Amino acid sequence: MPLHLLKLCVGVESIAQLAAFQQRRRATTGRNAHVTRQFPRRASEILDGGSLYWVIGGLIRVRQRILDLEAFRDEDGVRRCRIELDPHLVPVQPRPVRAFQGWRYLRAADAPPDLGDEEAAADPGDSKDALPPHGMREVLRALGLI
Repeated sequence: MPLHLLKLCVGVESIAQLAAFQQRRRATTGRNAHVTRQFPRRASEILDGGSLYWVIGGLIRVRQRILDLEAFRDEDGVRRCRIELDPHLVPVQPRPVRAFQGWRYLRAADAPPDLGDEEAAADPGDSKDALPPHGMREVLRALGLI
């Protein structure tokens, strides 16, 4: 059973914005990779079909299959890990998660299921006018309804 990674997608507000960012990066570097500081100790489990699950706006929203993990040193000699990602973004059933630094392992049993094509197209999370599920309680409280 594969092991996944969970990572915050800092500065990104939607799946569409992540897709556009990655498309620009591929156009300039020829790669679809994310660089992080730590190399996963459980790399063999991740490379056995694992994905990187992106947290956008406090919710796990989308995943990308991990194709490779590469250890390298940057121009300052600091050890890094390049996570090569499949360019295909797969929307998943949104699930709230607390903020954290770096990345976390995510067991396959704990990963949110993929959304079907109809569900992904109807996902309001990419609309600025949509009420985010994790903020609904705060909105209702501010209106005095709870």
